[in-house]
Amino acid sequence: MVHLDHIPEDASPVSVSQAGLIRLNGPARAIALDVLRVNSLQTGAYVSHFRGRGMEFDESRPYQPGDDPRSIDWRVTARSTTAYTKLFREERERPVLVVTDLRANMHFATRGCFKSVNASRAAALIAWAAHHRGDRLGGIIFGDTVHRELKPRLGRRSALRFVHQLVDHPDWQTRTDADDSDALTQAMSALRRVARPGSLVVIISDFTDFSRAAQAYLSSVARHNEVLAVHVSDPLERELPPPGRYRLVAADDEMAIDTFAAAARRDYENDYAERAHELERFCQRYGVHLMELSTNDDPVSTLQTALGRRNP
Repeated sequence: MVHLDHIPEDASPVSVSQAGLIRLNGPARAIALDVLRVNSLQTGAYVSHFRGRGMEFDESRPYQPGDDPRSIDWRVTARSTTAYTKLFREERERPVLVVTDLRANMHFATRGCFKSVNASRAAALIAWAAHHRGDRLGGIIFGDTVHRELKPRLGRRSALRFVHQLVDHPDWQTRTDADDSDALTQAMSALRRVARPGSLVVIISDFTDFSRAAQAYLSSVARHNEVLAVHVSDPLERELPPPGRYRLVAADDEMAIDTFAAAARRDYENDYAERAHELERFCQRYGVHLMELSTNDDPVSTLQTALGRRNP
């Protein structure tokens, strides 16, 4: 377990403040976003590197042995008798898009803080790290009722704008009984529309209702961009507590759960494991980097461990 060493003891476990997310500016300096080694903390075997800064199309030339087949310029190739490949040049500032999930299912925790709170802290850390690296920052912040898109911009004001939109999002206050299972799909559809080739895309979510349509949109984004999926979860979702009867309390409701039945416990844990494995298989298939973030993890230490530390 990683303790919340970088989060003040008096920080709310159920909400975020602008001052609290701005304070993460300092720790974010140590989070690397240039040459990153991303380890899947769940499997321990999935290791890869981000490509670095965004790339912009320059010209096409005849295909040569060793060229990446994914860079074939099919439009030019179709007009010629030989294959052509695209050449790219570095952009001065790479777009970084941070997609943050604030749906009702994210406002939950049995340990640490709400999934939405740790997701917002991780999002703010990535935003500040992008600012320190000189990248253009944008993103999508979505819940069950409101979907906000922020175009990539450069500078400290862009990071402050992102933090303000996180804190001010209406879905912190809105509690809806509507089952909007399309919210994540709509966010992935919007991401496919706004993500420029060569961007770094970070999606912070519990990936509940990760539909086939959402997967199709995200796989399309991953073909032309570097994508990091931060899977947020609570310990209770992964494994039920010891056999007994427990009470769960919400703002205006409560419920009791009975964990005595061995078969029910086994089905519950198998169901979560299958969803997690499906996400892992998707990420491996489409080259999406995957890391885990629990509600009782310190997002600063977790991001530094997974992504690497930035050289001073």
